[in-house]
Amino acid sequence: MRAVTWHGRADVQVDTVPDPTLQEDTDVIVEVTSSGICGSDLHLIEVMAPFMTKGDVMGHEPMGVVREVGSAVTAVKPGDRVVVPFNISCGSCWMCSQGLQSQCETTQNREKGFGASLFGYTKLYGQVPGGQAEYLRVPFGNTLPIKVPEGAPDDRFVYLSDVLPTAWQAVQYAATPPGGTLLVLGLGPIGDMCTRIAHHLGIEEVYASDVVPERLARAATRGTNVIRTTKKDDVVQAIQEATAGRGADAVIDAVGMEAHGSPLASMAQKATAVVPDAIMERVMQVAGVDRLAALNTAIDAVRRGGTISLSGVYGGATDPLPLMRMFDKQIQLRMGQANVWRWVPDILPLLVDGDPLGVDDFATHRVPLEQAPQAYTDFREKKDGAVKVLLQP
Repeated sequence: MRAVTWHGRADVQVDTVPDPTLQEDTDVIVEVTSSGICGSDLHLIEVMAPFMTKGDVMGHEPMGVVREVGSAVTAVKPGDRVVVPFNISCGSCWMCSQGLQSQCETTQNREKGFGASLFGYTKLYGQVPGGQAEYLRVPFGNTLPIKVPEGAPDDRFVYLSDVLPTAWQAVQYAATPPGGTLLVLGLGPIGDMCTRIAHHLGIEEVYASDVVPERLARAATRGTNVIRTTKKDDVVQAIQEATAGRGADAVIDAVGMEAHGSPLASMAQKATAVVPDAIMERVMQVAGVDRLAALNTAIDAVRRGGTISLSGVYGGATDPLPLMRMFDKQIQLRMGQANVWRWVPDILPLLVDGDPLGVDDFATHRVPLEQAPQAYTDFREKKDGAVKVLLQP
């Protein structure tokens, strides 16, 4: 089959790789019909490169059609249409029973000290082949795939794999009080969807900051108050002026390690390009550092006693936090990989009965799988208004 594979920093290619096969009696084989490029995929060709191996199949936002099932699979059958969550969870362990599928005890990567395995995402999370491919082996066929109705285009359901549950969890974790103000930092796919979900859930005062004109326009069209800068002092000033000097009741950091600024951290990250991976892999697990511009903005922009919800991915082991200021402001901080199946019952009815979140036209680009390398470049450089890219095998 054809698949998007990792070949090095800023280097993805489309290669012919072996077709996946059933390995357990609970496996299913899915023919992929759509697979998104996620902002965290860009980390794999940049900061997280030391944890990748040449030839790794990328991607963790797939959906498609079941083509083959193991002998113990009864929940889905060949021909069923399914979305595959990005985190690989058994659905039956204690963590899964608590709605913490991203911490699944069956697939936890204990030897690395990390949580549940993820499709297409580094040695730290199991190095499981991903879904930017023609076919995908999916374990736990009775509990992991999300069965969706026939008929509607992929765009209606594909975001159940990651974007929708990640954004939904971010908004839930933010816990904006009735009548309160929510600030979203970053209007990439997750930040954009956070604003849509916030409006849907009745949060009236939604603000968002970014500098990309197309992203700002998308958010403004749906009623979000946009702040056309990401400079900390300017964002803080804008949100204070909107809240009588108090600050936002809740802030969602949908940027993470991608933030600009933090020159020393940026230099440390760029060192991964010149130091051998075997060395950097060890270094990053004990001394890795992120660019914390977005998080520092969140800390300054949130009101005293407010909540910060982290959905942007961070990977640093020694990130310096202003704990005295955070303690003094009595900030509540919530974070973590999205627990996809925890939120599916809330989200799926919205996709079946209508399109209140605007998923049908959420993608800005749909490209053939063979054009993945250029699509990665365009998304990384935000060319041609690229906000969300779907690959179609």
